[in-house]
Formats: sequence, structure tokens, C-alpha cells
Amino acid sequence: MATDTAHKTARLYRMVMPEHTCPYGLKSKDLLERNGYTVEDHHLTTREETDAFKAKHNVETTPQTFIGDKRIGGHDALREYFGQEVKDEDATSYQPVIAIFAVAALMALGLSWAFFEDLFTLRAFEWFLAISMCFLAVQKLQDIESFSTMFLNYDLLAQRWVRYGYLYPFGEATSGILMVAGALVWISAPIALFIGTIGAVSVFKAVYIDKRELKCACVGGNSNVPLGFVSLTENLMMIFMGLWMPARALGWF
Repeated sequence: MATDTAHKTARLYRMVMPEHTCPYGLKSKDLLERNGYTVEDHHLTTREETDAFKAKHNVETTPQTFIGDKRIGGHDALREYFGQEVKDEDATSYQPVIAIFAVAALMALGLSWAFFEDLFTLRAFEWFLAISMCFLAVQKLQDIESFSTMFLNYDLLAQRWVRYGYLYPFGEATSGILMVAGALVWISAPIALFIGTIGAVSVFKAVYIDKRELKCACVGGNSNVPLGFVSLTENLMMIFMGLWMPARALGWF
């Protein structure tokens, strides 16, 4: 954390080339200005100029910030200097899941208001679960190869039939879309019930019986969400919808 804020001038060296402007340089400039510093903004406009700067200051990356005679460093070092958190790329995080469920909930409420002029309806709850399924499927479909690889770590069916890991996101998406529409329940419900049941059994075995510490593939193959409650919730949600939607269609509720 910076202790001397009397000196409010900083020198920033960042790449600004015709074909590339360093985003971390822009972030560093913004961070300095938001903390009250006047920035001497030095542009490195060619690769040769950038390499010469790195060699002169014995650094491997740009941007580089200097305050007084002290080199602070790159963007992460500057954040640390101002007492801000620096993201650990390997740290576990529930942020993707929170974002998915929060936006799904708001969309469901919005649809409920649009159709019924009431926020809190039974259909809003169904939409929330169905939209969440769609969002989770999209996360997997962004990089299906990475998802299927991570999925093989714990899914019992995928370990026996590898192609299932490639089919799973399409099944989840199909089921979620049909449930949003309230159509073809005889297709959406069995799919959700099938993949949800296998997933729940697989996660329960891996986490609560085998006590394995794995990353969850529920939000894609590159996530740092730990396997456990979130993935089990996703699967229980599909099981519920797989039972609920046919029961609703038959007029049992």
C-alpha cells in the first residue's frame, strides 16, 4: 500500500502501436489518474523501442510505472501498490456461477412481468431454472473440447463412453430451450432427468464418497469453480425440472 501520496506525478511507459494498444497500459493510466496522479504518458510505438526499454530497465513486460525514483512495475504491481486485490488466475471462484444465476433470475422476473404483470409467479420459477440451464450449456459449448476433458475426471457415463461428454451440453441446451418455451415436454423432461441423474450420482460419488478435489466442468472447461455443491445443484435442478414439467403438463399441479 502506498504510504506517501504527496508526490502525485507518475511516469508510465506503455505500448501504443498502430496495430496494438496495450490494454493493461490503459488500465494502469486510468488507475493512476483515479488515485490523483498526473501521468507522464510515454508511448512505446515500435517493437524495437519496446525491446530497448525492457533491456534498459531489465523488465520482461510492459506497461511499467515509475513514481519518483521508484519503479512500481506492471499493472498487477500497481494494483498492489494502491492496496487493491490482484486476481489469482488459479484461485477458486464462484463468480461465473453467481453471474449466471443472478442474470437468469432477473430475466425470469422480467418475462414474468411481461407476460403476467406480476414478478413472482410459478412460471417465473420455471423460467429461472430453464434459463439457468441454457446459460450453463452456453458456457460448456464455448469450448466443448475443454469441457469434455474436465468432465471425464468425474462423470461415470463419460468415462465409459467418451462421446457423452460432447453430447451433454447439447442435451442441456435443448432441454432448457424447450422448457423456456413450455414445448415438447416429452422430449425436454427425459433428457433433463437422464443427464441430471447421472450427473448427480457422479458428483456425489467423486466429492462425498471418494473425497476428490476437482474443478467443476459445470460452467465450462476453463473454470476454477470447485466440484461439489454447485454442480450437484445443477444436476438436482435438472432432475426437478425433468419431473416437474411432465407433472405440470398432466395437470397434477
